[in-house]
Amino acid sequence: MNVAVFDINGKKTGKEAELNDTIFAGEINEHVVWLDIKALMANKRQGTHATKGRSYVSGGGRKPFRQKGTGRARQGSTRAPHHVGGGRVFGPSPHGYYQKVNKKVKKIARRSALTDKAQNQNIVVIEDFQMDAPKTKTIISMLEGFKLSGKRVLILTNGNAPNIYKSAENVYKVEVREDVTFSSYDVVKAHTILIQEGALNKINEVLG
Repeated sequence: MNVAVFDINGKKTGKEAELNDTIFAGEINEHVVWLDIKALMANKRQGTHATKGRSYVSGGGRKPFRQKGTGRARQGSTRAPHHVGGGRVFGPSPHGYYQKVNKKVKKIARRSALTDKAQNQNIVVIEDFQMDAPKTKTIISMLEGFKLSGKRVLILTNGNAPNIYKSAENVYKVEVREDVTFSSYDVVKAHTILIQEGALNKINEVLG
């Protein structure tokens, strides 16, 4: 499948780029995309939540009052859960949330996500460009040229492009990834994907 190539101002250059049918026109496997995104979100969790049980709170070493003769229920410690300042029952404890996803599954998930964007015509191929210095106005002007202001946009650059990354850092809903370092979640949550020609070649090579 061939698509037009645009310049940074949103105008056609007269060139065309090939979208590999294996990646951009394959079968959409929604379940695999869900598995991949679920694992991505779970692996972001630190799992450091914790509360103190009765064995961790201070005090309570002595029996608060004698066993018999007071008319009250017997008590062994003021650190019991039903006392003020006592430990918490069944509170959360630190643990990991890591979920493993096979490389093949991740590959299928990214293909499925890209196919969905291609079917909805939300993939735009642009010429390779670099920036000598970070300049937010350049990114904003580019989005206006493609009529994408205020929409979630994912920009895939040809190799490392720190100035483009820094320029887009302050633009709301815009994210930048280096060629194939994007995840299926990055693709799914974006409204439109702007792919540089060099990044597209790399995607065709790695995911094709």
